[in-house]
Amino acid sequence: MSHGPTDTAPGGRLSHLLDSPVIGMSPWIAMSVLVGPGRFELAVSIALALAVAIVIAGRIRRPGSSFKILEISDVVFFAAMAVIGIFASPGTHRWLENYSGEVANIALMAIALGSMACRVPFTLQYAREQVPREFWGEPRFLRTNYYITGAWGAAFAVAAIAGAYGDLVLHHSNNLWTGWIIQIAAIIAALQFTQWYPDVARARSLRERGLSGPPEPPLSSLLIPLAGYLTAVGIVVLVSGAGPVWLGVALIVLGIVLVKSLSGDKEAEPEVSR
Repeated sequence: MSHGPTDTAPGGRLSHLLDSPVIGMSPWIAMSVLVGPGRFELAVSIALALAVAIVIAGRIRRPGSSFKILEISDVVFFAAMAVIGIFASPGTHRWLENYSGEVANIALMAIALGSMACRVPFTLQYAREQVPREFWGEPRFLRTNYYITGAWGAAFAVAAIAGAYGDLVLHHSNNLWTGWIIQIAAIIAALQFTQWYPDVARARSLRERGLSGPPEPPLSSLLIPLAGYLTAVGIVVLVSGAGPVWLGVALIVLGIVLVKSLSGDKEAEPEVSR
């Protein structure tokens, strides 16, 4: 995945994934989704293992490459959480089980906003490895990375608010809606935007320069996975009883209808763009 006017990344889905900022956020995603009462050690262990593995894999794939803001933040934060968990009192440990997910979400939001304030949005370091140096100073290239970094900051802000509402208002850390459905939806939205917007920026850049290339991807390609998620949520509601039957059925039907409608828009888009 590239964040600039051209794509020089090695072929293959695995290579694209490893060069993506999404890989650097995987420890935070794991922590956000897994943590909860009785699962603090599991969540932190998996997140820290992922963080260390990402650093090692990055040095193996690109010997001599510099460490990234996100890589360093991953290791430092989750190592600190692991150490605190080991030496914490029983009361502190219970607090961590309830609120460490919100702490992690707020921490990544702060990293995103802080990197943007320092004019080095954390996705920029990944994008520069995939885009020729002559494009690094282009306003569109920089703006694209601000948008993507901001999208992740917003996603984890939503996750933090949802988790805090479940913990502080509902007093239920494992609430299906605040602990899982809303937070996963925010992550899916950020993931999709990370994949979709660079292609939009690249298509616009080529068009402005009078060059041929793939058409700008339609908004429907961004929204289809989110629409499909509605169907999955509806099924979960019916199976778990997390809401009335009518709500589960309505979400399933709405998801199916939206996916079908958006898929039709997506197929029609190339004809329009010609």
